[in-house]
Amino acid sequence: MRRHVLSSSTLPATVGPILYARGSDADGCRLSALVATSEGKAPPALTVAGRVDVLPRRLAELFGRTLWLYDFVLPADGKAAYTLGSRTFDVAADLTGDVRLAFVSCNGQEDGDGKRELGERDAMWAKLSAEHEAAPFSLLLQGGDQLYADEILQSHPETWRWFRLTMRRKGGVAFSGEMRQAARRYLAGRYLTLMAQPAIAHMVARVPSLMMWDDHDIIDGWGSHPERMLDSPVGKGIFEVAREMFALFQLGSPADAPPAYCPDRTGRNYSLAARFPGFSVIAPDLRSERRPKIVMGETGWKAHEQALDETPEGDRILLVSSVPALGPRLSLVELAIDWFPKAQKYEDDLRDQWQSRVHRAEWQRFLLGLETRMVEHRSPVTLLSGEIHLATRGEMTLRDGQVMHQFVASGIAHPKPPRAYAMGLGALARFGEAPLPGRPIRLKPLPGKLGTYTAERNYLVLTRAAGQWSAAWELEDSGRTAEIAA
Repeated sequence: MRRHVLSSSTLPATVGPILYARGSDADGCRLSALVATSEGKAPPALTVAGRVDVLPRRLAELFGRTLWLYDFVLPADGKAAYTLGSRTFDVAADLTGDVRLAFVSCNGQEDGDGKRELGERDAMWAKLSAEHEAAPFSLLLQGGDQLYADEILQSHPETWRWFRLTMRRKGGVAFSGEMRQAARRYLAGRYLTLMAQPAIAHMVARVPSLMMWDDHDIIDGWGSHPERMLDSPVGKGIFEVAREMFALFQLGSPADAPPAYCPDRTGRNYSLAARFPGFSVIAPDLRSERRPKIVMGETGWKAHEQALDETPEGDRILLVSSVPALGPRLSLVELAIDWFPKAQKYEDDLRDQWQSRVHRAEWQRFLLGLETRMVEHRSPVTLLSGEIHLATRGEMTLRDGQVMHQFVASGIAHPKPPRAYAMGLGALARFGEAPLPGRPIRLKPLPGKLGTYTAERNYLVLTRAAGQWSAAWELEDSGRTAEIAA
């Protein structure tokens, strides 16, 4: 039987669209659509309601492909649609009442992701697409690692040689123009290939996305590595290439002219806040300014706290934190590896987490800001996270007795990890944690599960019905969990 594997060399002449959410209100749903055509090929016509022509703007030229971006508004209607070329795409564009959202993360694996058989790789995407056809989603929240870019290190022999050098010698390798172009070609090809994979393409053309990147959209552990690596010419070059491609394909914008929902207009930090009737989606950028001892620089903190401050009083906040904001006491693990030199290679993985001992002050600042919104501004906060390749949930009891919920859904395509990994994290979670004194964090099993962590591929469904929010996980082997209050 022939394996269905898509590559950048076998892409159709026109790839896309990817639909991006830009916010909505009672009057309409603001959207952008990205399409990639073969160089020299005219962009397809986009019309709304069969009569309004939308003219695209040329976003970029990439290795024989032209990226086009269409900005348009659909009426706030559950049966709105747009037509691109000869295809019509229905969009659930009314977000004023009952609404369904999907949350996904970790769309790939570290090695050989482009060689995987699509039926296996995209099995959960196919489930998600089928569910959308039965009961449409209005938003697709993508919470990090939308692609696994780690093989960018093998895009050029000199980049691979640099990666294998000792930390002391990394600064001596220049990032040549040839290396930059090889890295850009690799990433552009991976993004275009993902856009064209059938199950993914079906969803992203019909359900507007909001996306925030994480480390694998750059390379594994980006920002938590030693500064000699981050500040070397090759390290800086890889980051700039990843930043360019993230902005083009995940935000639908040039790197230095981010969408209006990004409070920082310089593009140094891509924290975002998108507003919808009765709720806001806020996603801090935890990668652009990350250093071994810093999660966000002051640019990022200013953007994130501005996003919180500008949230309408009483709005539900769906807070996308690419790494879980409520987690086990990782400081115990960090303390242990100090005594085992061979284990110190995992230190960057621990530094990636809010719970790292070096990030404790920032973690407290982050959680205190969310508590303030809930307690003083009557804005319930629901935390959404991915990154760990497991499903779980958490609760934090606030100073006034309210409970802030966290739902972790990871990953949509990453292979499930060994059960021992889930059991080890579960054992660590029993120690509990309280970064804000008197506000304990508790990690809990999914509905119907015994272990704190579930090792199955999964995605999360969030529902607002009659003003009440709830959540449920779709698990690859176990099926749908019961709904729980969000």
